[in-house]
Amino acid sequence: QVQLVESGGALVEPGNSLSVSCVASGFIFSQYCVAWVRRVPGKGLEFVSAINSGGWRYLFRDSVKGRFTISRDNSKNTLHLKMNNLKPEDTATYFCAKGLGSSCLTEDPSDYSDRGLGTQVTVAS
Repeated sequence: QVQLVESGGALVEPGNSLSVSCVASGFIFSQYCVAWVRRVPGKGLEFVSAINSGGWRYLFRDSVKGRFTISRDNSKNTLHLKMNNLKPEDTATYFCAKGLGSSCLTEDPSDYSDRGLGTQVTVAS
């Protein structure tokens, strides 16, 4: 079965950087879009970013464009999210998620239903 295990969450101060990672198993990682979604307290699930199977097409929610970078290593079945200039509103549980196919066609977080247990990112002074 699909397994996604996130790591790297932490408490960081505003303006700092943090990277979170995910190790995937149970499916052919190199054939799927994978994404990061987050659950923000009081706001529900939000799409953050996605990368297509080949690693050359990306999607980002507007509020993280220019600050977050997504990457993948298909040889290691890993997904990464580098977050720069973090803001308090980035505080959330971040989930690694499997897409529906090789292309990332949607920013609807409900389309990324295969998710891990999440890693907590807290941005506060």
